[in-house]
Amino acid sequence: MPRDKTENHIKIMAAAKEEFLERGYEKASMRSIADRCGMTAAGIYRHCKDKEDLFYQLVSPAENKLMTWAKDHVNRYEKELGQNGKFIWQDSYIDMMKDVIYPDMEDYHLLIARSKGSKYENFLHDMSELAQSRFLLFLEEQKKAGVKVPDIKEKQLHLLMTAYISALFEPVIHNYPYEEAVASLSTIEAFFLPGWKKIMGT
Repeated sequence: MPRDKTENHIKIMAAAKEEFLERGYEKASMRSIADRCGMTAAGIYRHCKDKEDLFYQLVSPAENKLMTWAKDHVNRYEKELGQNGKFIWQDSYIDMMKDVIYPDMEDYHLLIARSKGSKYENFLHDMSELAQSRFLLFLEEQKKAGVKVPDIKEKQLHLLMTAYISALFEPVIHNYPYEEAVASLSTIEAFFLPGWKKIMGT
């Protein structure tokens, strides 16, 4: 479905965002969205295939931005290891929250907390699983390359990664104001980062 920037499309997206934030994906209706923007349902369907596509149009930019950061995050560590042969602590998911997630809190609240009934309803769980699998793969690749890596079991990592990501995204789930969300990072950072650094030997 083409994405456009016409006046009607902008009105539809704004109305849809209001509807999904207020009622959640499951209870939102295309008729209500049409009423919000003063259009007919037929007019809405000129800009999307269905409710799922409309929700995707709203949340996919936020999803892509997050996934791009995560990919770059892994690449930065792999590059450093390739150059120095040892693990050097750089950025963390703390930085991701501060630089990517919290500035667009409403978009990520929509993606994570208002997506029940859509393909994104398990997004946070899926993200934790992906982070865990990539981390284990990263450790295995570095071990094969002769780099000393921590001996951490998959089930142990699952516990840590789930707890860490859940804590980071609690302000998103509850849609904290930006300043309050950023302030919460100091507590999360003080609690989790020393443990991660100890595990990684840094």
